[in-house]
Amino acid sequence: MKRFNQTVRRFSFAASIAVIALLTSVSCSKKSAVNSSKDQLARIKEKGEIVIATEGTWAPWTYHDESNALVGFDIDVARKIAEKLGVKATFVETEWDGIFAGIDAKRYDMTTNGVEITPERSEKYDFSEPYGYIHTAIITLNERTDINSFEDLKGKTTANSLASTYADLAESYGAKVNTIDSFEETILLLTQKRIDATLNADVSFYDYKNVHPETPVKITAATEEASHVAIPFRKGSDSQSLKEAVNKAIQELQEDGTIARISMQYFGSDISKK
Repeated sequence: MKRFNQTVRRFSFAASIAVIALLTSVSCSKKSAVNSSKDQLARIKEKGEIVIATEGTWAPWTYHDESNALVGFDIDVARKIAEKLGVKATFVETEWDGIFAGIDAKRYDMTTNGVEITPERSEKYDFSEPYGYIHTAIITLNERTDINSFEDLKGKTTANSLASTYADLAESYGAKVNTIDSFEETILLLTQKRIDATLNADVSFYDYKNVHPETPVKITAATEEASHVAIPFRKGSDSQSLKEAVNKAIQELQEDGTIARISMQYFGSDISKK
């Protein structure tokens, strides 16, 4: 009889554990179902933070200052957008070619990294309203006289981040593109005469020359039409409300002059106007 009672108690304990596990599983399933029913913006607000991918190596867009703090035009704009959304901006630094892969994998909610709208990108991503307008420039050593147009890039060697618009443009004109990680590295390759030219935003060049006026580099040509800098989002209804909220934030930051002031701080000119 004693052994029977022990068996019953063990069975009751095991049954209780099973019931608790079942209830926990049902609770988690319900919570998962509730979370999956919320769109991206709702999840961001619930979490209280928006995760933003950025390189952190491209001054003055996104870089580290003398105290190693992450700063830059894109960083400040992103923080202001996050404030408008009522959440904290959490930045994750990664290489350029990992930014879009992270957005696709839902590791990042968005990126502010001087991303230009292109037809190819627009096929895969939805974009916010532009918050910056820039021109792509060809940069060479002062002594070079043979590269005066984009057509002159044919057969020349350039350096740019993998899969960037600058690399794609250089290749479209017949240049051989070496992969690099930062603008500073590109300029070093130029001064060492290991490449013939590089393509980058004209405002990035002017900022670099302000800091390093002794560097013997120049702009030899630039695109006539301005590129539109904006924020890419995953396509689909899940991100639609986030895009709308970001567009509203950008519009307000444009209207009250916030983006213009940030631009003047980092570029010495207002790139927020077309």
